[in-house]
Amino acid sequence: MIKRTIGNSKPLNAIGLGCMGMAAFYGKPLEEADAVKLLHAAVDLGVDHFDTAEMYGMGVNEQQLGAAFNDRRDKVFIATKFGPKYNLETGERRVDGSPENAKRALEQSLRFLKTDHVDLWYLHRRDFSRPIEETVGAMAEAVKEGKVRNIGLSEVTAETLRAAHKVHPIAALQSEFSIFTRFIETDGILDTAKALGTTLVAYSPLGRGMLAGWSKDWKADGFDFRALMAPRFSGEALESNLALVEEIAQVASDLNATAGQVALAWVLQRASNIVAIPGTTKLANLKQNLGAADVKFTPAALARLDALAAKVKGERYDEAGMKGVNG
Repeated sequence: MIKRTIGNSKPLNAIGLGCMGMAAFYGKPLEEADAVKLLHAAVDLGVDHFDTAEMYGMGVNEQQLGAAFNDRRDKVFIATKFGPKYNLETGERRVDGSPENAKRALEQSLRFLKTDHVDLWYLHRRDFSRPIEETVGAMAEAVKEGKVRNIGLSEVTAETLRAAHKVHPIAALQSEFSIFTRFIETDGILDTAKALGTTLVAYSPLGRGMLAGWSKDWKADGFDFRALMAPRFSGEALESNLALVEEIAQVASDLNATAGQVALAWVLQRASNIVAIPGTTKLANLKQNLGAADVKFTPAALARLDALAAKVKGERYDEAGMKGVNG
C-alpha cells in the first residue's frame, strides 16, 4: 500500500474511492443498502479516502456516505464539494461561490454526511463572477469554526491556485489526470501544486473507465453522460481511443497486471504528491484497483505509455463542459 497525506491528514491510502457513480451520471444509482455494503467493504480493504459532492445525485451520494460512516467516522477521510447549482426546470447550470452559498452548502453536507466536520472541502468549479479570494476566504471561515479540516479547489489553473493559496493554504487540487489526460503537466499545474505543498487528487485516473480495458463493443447503459457529453466516447474518436486502450492492455500483460492497474500505477508514479480516486460500484473492480500499488514499471513500458496521450482523439467534455474547467 502506498500512503500519502493531504493537508493535515494522517497518511492515507494513495488509492481512494470516487463515489460519484454510486448516485449519478453513470446509469442507475445504487440503492442505499448496496452503497453502504460497498463502502464498508472498501474500509475493510484499507481504503480511507472517500470523495463525494453536493451535486452527485443532488445530495444522494452524501447521504449514502452518511449512512455508511456515521458509526465509523474516525476510520475515514471524507471529501466533499460545493459550487455548481442546477435549475431542474430550465436545465441551466451555474456556479455559485458566494459566501452565502458556501455556508448553506456546508451545513447541508454536514447534515447529509451525519458528521460535525468535513476533512476536505472543495470548491467544485470556479465561480468566474467573483474573485477566487472571496470564495476561499469564506471557506477559510469554516476552518476557523472547526467544521472543515482542509480546503481544496477543483479544475483551476496554476494562477488561480497561487492566488487562492495566498488567502488560505490549499491542501488539495482535484483535476482530471490519466494516461489520456495530461494537461496538468503541460500547463504548470502539477509543478505549482508541488511548490505550494498541495496534493494533486487525480479524478478519472481510469479515463472514466475506458482505461480499465474496455472492449470495442462498449455501449452506454441507461443515462450515461460519457455518451452524451464527452466527445472522446463517441463515433470515430471512441473507436480510435479503444485501439490505444489495447496498447495499455498489452503493456499490462507484459507486467502481469490488468490495464486498469497499469493506468492507476502510472498516475501515482508521476509525482509523490499525487493520490488517485478511481470510482466504481463493483467490489471486484475495487479490489483490482488496489492492486495497482504493486505494479512495477520497466523503462520500456513507461515510454510506451507516455506516447499515448498525443494520439487521443476528442475532448474530455463537450463545449459547455470545457468552459467550466481549468479556470
